[in-house]
Amino acid sequence: MRPRIAIPADTLTEATNIINERNAAFAPRPLIEAVVKSGGLPIILPSVDPQLAVNYLPLFDGVIFAGGADVDPTFFNEEPHLKLGMTYRKRDLFEIALVKEALDAGKALMGICRGMQLINIALGGSVYQDLSEYPHPTLKHSQDAPGNLPSHHVSVAADSRIFKLIGQRAYVNSRHHQALHKIAPSLQVTATADDQIPEAVESIANDWVLAVQWHPENMFKHYQYSQAIFADLIQRAKENK
Repeated sequence: MRPRIAIPADTLTEATNIINERNAAFAPRPLIEAVVKSGGLPIILPSVDPQLAVNYLPLFDGVIFAGGADVDPTFFNEEPHLKLGMTYRKRDLFEIALVKEALDAGKALMGICRGMQLINIALGGSVYQDLSEYPHPTLKHSQDAPGNLPSHHVSVAADSRIFKLIGQRAYVNSRHHQALHKIAPSLQVTATADDQIPEAVESIANDWVLAVQWHPENMFKHYQYSQAIFADLIQRAKENK
């Protein structure tokens, strides 16, 4: 049986006259396809009361926290920066609860862009609310190139799990205006851009978390090293079943 991979849903918050699309839960199609191609079975989880998150645990073996809106900065004890983007607190509350419950249950976690930031925040870290806060930005991290094409390189720590998947130097896409600031105590940075923005984090004590700042779901069809990240999640989910 294929490992079941949960994808917590985003929420369609735009105004619509179609009643069944109001606050509709959805997951990106490229992410679903990447999971299927890599040997997993995607399961979409709508945001519910965070106290109910634990009830989802029997349904999946691994979980991907995907991209989306900024995380509400009150979760890391900050007020909103002038350049903070849209937030959706209901999704944040549910996903932060799910991170903690999934780790307590020994599930395999993967984070993508916002997902990496959310995992870091859930585990006690923080983010720069906008890259204008970062002391030494030199690269364009919100690319104008098509989103399925790479735009800058990352350098990878040789002793990391992700090094085995993408090598020492990888060419990735980039669509973010925030970055990790304080790193959660249980995580370590394992890849950086050339201006030292964190681009990947992993668990220190085990293999339960691997998260990246870029969007491999938009590149997996044509870049094998992007699909390798999803294949790794499937393998970790099998090992933790």
